[in-house]
Formats: sequence, C-alpha cells, structure tokens
Amino acid sequence: MKNECITNQVEALPLRPGVYLLKDEAGRVLYVGKAAKLRQRVRSYFTSSQNLPAKARRMACRVVDIDFVVTDSEQEAILLECNLIKEHRPYYNVRLKDDKTYPYIKVSLNEDWPRVYLTRQLRQDGARYFGPFASSGAARQTVNVLRKIFSVRSCRKTISGTSSRPCLEYDIHRCLGPCIGKVSREEYRRVVEQVILFLEGKQKEVVRHLRGAMMRAAGEKQFEKAALLRGQLKALESVTERQKINSPAGKDQDVIALLACGNWAYAEVFFVREGKLSGREHFMLSGTQGEEAREVIASFVKQFYGASLSIPPRISLQELPADVELIEDWLMNRRGRRVKLMVPKRGRGRELMKMAEENARLGMEHWRTRRMAESGTRAVALEHLKQQLHLPRLPRRIECYDISNISGTSAVGSMVVFQDGESSNAYYRRFKIKTVSGTDDYAMMSEVLKRRFARGGFSSSMGKASKLGWAIVPDLIVIDGGRGHLNAVLGIMREMRVNNVPVVSLAKENEEIFSPLLEFPVVLPPDSQALYLLQRIRDEAHRFALGYHVVLRRKSALDSRLNEVYGIGIKRKGALLKKFGSLRGIREASLDELAAVDGMTAKVAENVKEHL
Repeated sequence: MKNECITNQVEALPLRPGVYLLKDEAGRVLYVGKAAKLRQRVRSYFTSSQNLPAKARRMACRVVDIDFVVTDSEQEAILLECNLIKEHRPYYNVRLKDDKTYPYIKVSLNEDWPRVYLTRQLRQDGARYFGPFASSGAARQTVNVLRKIFSVRSCRKTISGTSSRPCLEYDIHRCLGPCIGKVSREEYRRVVEQVILFLEGKQKEVVRHLRGAMMRAAGEKQFEKAALLRGQLKALESVTERQKINSPAGKDQDVIALLACGNWAYAEVFFVREGKLSGREHFMLSGTQGEEAREVIASFVKQFYGASLSIPPRISLQELPADVELIEDWLMNRRGRRVKLMVPKRGRGRELMKMAEENARLGMEHWRTRRMAESGTRAVALEHLKQQLHLPRLPRRIECYDISNISGTSAVGSMVVFQDGESSNAYYRRFKIKTVSGTDDYAMMSEVLKRRFARGGFSSSMGKASKLGWAIVPDLIVIDGGRGHLNAVLGIMREMRVNNVPVVSLAKENEEIFSPLLEFPVVLPPDSQALYLLQRIRDEAHRFALGYHVVLRRKSALDSRLNEVYGIGIKRKGALLKKFGSLRGIREASLDELAAVDGMTAKVAENVKEHL
C-alpha cells in the first residue's frame, strides 16, 4: 500500500525544475534535494534501488510522503534548497553545522557616522556585511585590529560634534573623536572606505592611500596628523607582513579543502586576496556518511556561498563538485561577475591547496580528539568495541597497520599504537617492504605483520624479545582494508602461532568492520564513539605510512637525478645535500656556490648545473 502511494505521488510530480522534500511517517523532512526535472529525479529513488548507495536505500525505505516546490530555474532551486536545508536540518542531507549562528562584521553605512561591529543578523538595511566567520573569537579579533588601525567608532552615541569631552576610546587612539568635532564627516567616510577595502582583502590599496595621506599631511606641516597616519600605516604593514604569499600576484580566490570521516567532514577555507593569504575559517559538516566527495563539496559550496556575502572570481577545490556548471552560473548571478571553480594541479596554487588540506587534517584530528575526551567517551568507545566485536578483553592497546605505495614502488608499511584511546607515538614503527614486488597489498601486509611478530619474540628463530615494545601483546589489531587483507594477516598469524590476539579489518568505503569471529561485517552507527576511535586510528596509520612513502620517493628521485651526473659519487652527493638541503636547493645554487662545496671542482659543478 505504501509503495503504491509513493508511486502515485512520484508520477504526479511535474517535469519542471524545483525542490523536493522527502518525509517520514511522522512528517519529519528526511531529505531536501533540487532537480531540473522533479519527476525524473525523485523516481530514481524508488525504481532503481539496487543501483543506489546504501545511504539512499535506507532513506527511501523511510519515505511515506513527498512535497515539492516548483521554481523558474535550477539556479533558483539551488538557493531554495539551501534555505530549506537550514530550516529543516534533514538527517540525510550534508549539513553545515550551526550555520544559523555564524557571526558577521557589519559596517553600518546606513548611519551618518558608520560603526564597525559584530552581528549575527543579516538585514537589507544599506550596511555592508563581511563573513560568515566560523567563530565569534575570530570575528572579534578582526574588529579589534580594525579599531586599532583605523580608529573607527564603536559606540552608539548620537554624534553632534559638540560634546564637551571625548570617551576613553579617543584617549587610547581607538576612535577619531567625531563626537567632539575632531574629524569631518568627509574625512571619516574616507576612513570607513579604507576599512571596507581592508575587509575585501585589498590591503595594498589601503597602504597606498595611507602613505599618500601621510605625505600630504607632512607636506602641509600637519605633523600630528602625519604621526597618527604613520602609526596606522605601521600597524597595517605589520598585519600584512605576517600574511604568507601563496598565490600569483593580484589573484583573488578562496581555497577550500574538505576531509570527510564517517558522518562528519571538516572544511578549511583560505581567503586569498591580492596574492596574500588574508584569512582562514573552518566549518564542520554532518550527514556525510556514504556521500561521494564531489557531492560533499557541492553541498558545502552551495551552503557556504549561499550565506557568504563575499564571492571571489576563483574558488579552488580538491575536485570539481557535482553540477559544476550549474553552480558556477548560480555563483555568477550572486556575484554579478564570472566565478570559476577549479582544481589546482601545480605551482603555488597546488602548494596552497596542500597547506589547506594539512590544516583540515589537523583540524579534524583536533576535533575528534576533543570529542573523544568529552564525558569519558574514550572509555565508552573501548567498551563499545569490546561488545560489538566480541573481544575477550577491553582493547586498551590497539595496533593498526597500513600499506602505502604507487604501483608497487617505494612500498612501505606503518604500525601505530593507541593506548587507552590515545596515540602512543613512542611505539610507532615503519617498515620498508623488502620481499614483495609489484602491487600485491595482501603480501605486503603479510610481510609487515610477520616482521612485527618475529621482532616480538613470537618466532623461535628470534631468541630474546626486543626491549623496544615489540614484545608487548596488543589487545586488538586493526588492518586498513577489507576481507582479503584480513585473511592474509590471519594466515601469517596462524603460521607464527599467534592465536591469542584479536584482529579485525576496517574497509573505508562503507566503514565495514570484518572479524573472523563474525559471519557478516559490523557497521557501527555514524555517530558511534567506537567508530570515531577506529577512524582516528586508521587515519593515523595511513598518515604515518604515507609520510614515510613520500620521504622514500623523494630520496629515490633525488638519488636517481644526482647519480646521473658525471663525477658525482656518494661523498659529493652527501656534501651537496648537506649544503643545499634538497634537489631544488642544488638546482638553484650558482656555479660558484656549487664549486665551493667540499670535494667539488669547477668542472663537476658545471656538470651538475647542466644536468639539473
């Protein structure tokens, strides 16, 4: 009966653009989506469930009612979709966490003497708004910098210019004193325009204005005014000097890196203005379990820029989102000029993306650590693991293993250890794969586990166990991979007679946990503390393995390039690396600098320069 009812509702939907709302039996909105043709899009949830992701199948089983809103275009549907997601917070949507409460900086241009202050309410009142900021602390710090540099007023006092005495803000040079007539309306407006330029990221233009005004004041012998402008100029230059140049000069862009983990994702946004990294914010998203990366990126871009009042001409992403052309057109309509979504492949743009990705990784790790530390959740997570995986004891010491290689080259393995839910870096180990060639991950994982247990004294050929932690028996071993990786490791453990250590594998695609004790994989709830812990351990093992892999690849590439240079042997290669640190440093050195290195000659220096 339910299926027949849903089918009738689907077939009654129009073939027009709009937004659909899927509801459960209690009337709660489960999902909000947009479509170019409503009927075709919604029908896909109920007629081809075998091809749907697991998350969409679970949602479709709960749908008992369908609502919709028709729009004139897909671009209008995007904006309506964002607003409805904010309103209903549907469980199956990717949601920007707490997006209703993000603070903005307001410049009250609708007032005769504009103020600069924080607000959480956007109004069509003629003022300029900048944001959103992820935290009020970051926004408040920016406002304090603005008041220190530009001395714009912050009070609500009615300005007449005839007050008998100024407030303390004037005495500490945080206000220009319009209340006592110390600044004209025109001059104050010019300062406010500089504030707006600063918030737009156009610091060079502000510096040029201030320097010109200072020189004019000095030329007119207004030395007190010139000194004040000089102080503002120094403060502004101090701020801009701390900003790292990471983008080609003159290019304005936002750089967005997302790291998804289970049902959560961490978004890091770098704001680059005039080639300088002028600010950064981070945001949390929920509901990302089972979503493709390009869908998560699309959801964040739509929700973030649906609320943001500043859209740059370029937005750099890790990969292009779903419906990229439609989103570009929507952003262009909001900005009034063209907006390009792009994936940086090389140069400074790629370097900046890597920095954003690293910040996202560290931010996610910090968020998960803090979340695990709250209310004794580590103990809860360990107990939950014990119950769900039928472990004989509480997994106080967990070891996790991962493999990293590219087409079998520079293959490495990693071992990370968590004690009572916290990482124990002293016990981390890394392995260079020695016996496996090609891309046999199963064999590589087997080699790593065999070497680990042999060093721990589990092999009769080892004699006395090592004192470096190898002999400590873990309560649980976690393998990054699926059922095949688990079976390979179990074979090695049986061979070495390691029968008292529980082992499971964690497959990243659906976060399924495979155990030899269970016929079917375990799928923990997306908000499970036990799942957070396993994900932290797995991601840490991956990070540790990848870091070692990158080091070996760079060393291999460096060795191969230098080995090709006639006259360069082990000693000269070591001397060059000690002096210049890297292949780039050697390449950029002059002939005289190369020849001055111990053991080098002018002829060999010429060979190095010519070859590199």
